[in-house]
Amino acid sequence: MELVLSDELLGTFVPIIVYWLYSGLYVILGNLDSSGEYRLHPRSEEAKNIVSKLQVVKGVLVQQAFQIVVALCLFALVKDDSQTARPQPPLLVVLAQMVVAMLVLDTWQYFMHRYMHINKFLYKHVHSKHHMLVPRTGIFFFSFATVKTVDDHCGMCLPGNVFHMLFGNNSAYHDIHHQLYGNKYNFSQPFFVAWDRILGTHMPYKLERRKEGGLEARPAKD
Repeated sequence: MELVLSDELLGTFVPIIVYWLYSGLYVILGNLDSSGEYRLHPRSEEAKNIVSKLQVVKGVLVQQAFQIVVALCLFALVKDDSQTARPQPPLLVVLAQMVVAMLVLDTWQYFMHRYMHINKFLYKHVHSKHHMLVPRTGIFFFSFATVKTVDDHCGMCLPGNVFHMLFGNNSAYHDIHHQLYGNKYNFSQPFFVAWDRILGTHMPYKLERRKEGGLEARPAKD
């Protein structure tokens, strides 16, 4: 019996698998002594985390379970029962769809992210937990967006990081948002910084070497 996985199932589960694989890679890198010079925060700061890694894992699993249920329900509602194979678009069309999806996701993320900081109930009961730490085209896009989001929260600036070369919105840029002085800035995620610039919430940064080793993202003049 041939096992056939639909695009809907792949679109639901592939980004989740990618999340755990890519996050696991950074967990391994973070435990290597040689990673110290690329860390945005010294190891001693990990003891200041209000939530434990176990709590983080539980929180992610709950969120992903909810994500799976919602995705499967939506796919069931819009399911096409036709047996005709859907033709895949040419590569240029896929790339164009990816760019449009990036702009749409950035817009959604900026306004939802900022609203969660403005709404005291949502901030206290939903988003503050985050601040206590740290069709087929859709399969590729959401896997890519997942990798990018994990990278933005990895707490490292690794040399040769492709994301840092392509996007001004990176781990250092978002690290500013996680500081007390930057809490009301740098809401944009995960690709561009356009909405921050347009709406006056952009705080540029500069990377400096710490005397004790590693890197530090500090505010800089635009």
